[in-house]
Amino acid sequence: MIVEYDGTKYRGFQVQVDQPTIQGAIEQALTAFTREQIRIRGASRTDSGAHAMGQVVDFLTQASYPVGKFPWALNYHLPPDIKVQAAFEVNPNFHSRKNAASRMYRYRILNRTWQSPLGRYTEHWVREKLNTDAMYQAAQHLVGVHDFRPLALSHPIEKSAARQVMRWDVRREQETIIIECEATGFLKHQIRRANAILVEVGKGKWPASIVKDTLDNKLPEGLVWPSLPARGLCLIKVTYTDFWDKVKATNETD
Repeated sequence: MIVEYDGTKYRGFQVQVDQPTIQGAIEQALTAFTREQIRIRGASRTDSGAHAMGQVVDFLTQASYPVGKFPWALNYHLPPDIKVQAAFEVNPNFHSRKNAASRMYRYRILNRTWQSPLGRYTEHWVREKLNTDAMYQAAQHLVGVHDFRPLALSHPIEKSAARQVMRWDVRREQETIIIECEATGFLKHQIRRANAILVEVGKGKWPASIVKDTLDNKLPEGLVWPSLPARGLCLIKVTYTDFWDKVKATNETD
């Protein structure tokens, strides 16, 4: 299923005991509809407070309902800030996380004198004028295959921190700065910490080379980059190679 959500009220995607999560809400809706205890898998474990337009989840069910009924039924049981946008019956070997070829995220920064009451849950506010050209140049040091452990210090030491980044773009749309990045995968807080560096570059506090220095572990002693707030982050889409080859011909579209 393709799921869209406002993550403001949730402690991230992954289910947690006694905490509201996106996964928990979807599983509760599935139980209400199918009367089964179902565990879903998500393509990306979005952070607490982060959003999604194109999260992909998969699950197994014994329910005999046509696939086209699932969005209607689940959206009846889901809260207003989580909605299923599409559903497909896929081959049993489909895995939303492991089969993903890339994930694309967007981060929104409102760059003006005063904060917007309307955007307080969906964008980060920066008052100082940001130089988007400098931010873009700095962001290009993130493109390619790198070890991103310096941006995710809590990543398990026994697991690889290497990821391939296809692009990391920065552009201005009037008073809003859009940062879009696409990669095979991201480490926890990698995007928000990398974008925090770009903001400091945009303010003129650091040269564009600080990104490369960070990845090369050449930061001044004691300097640790904070993370930007999760509210500005949104999972836009997850891309799969030959996705339609994995979709069964019995899908209903209405």
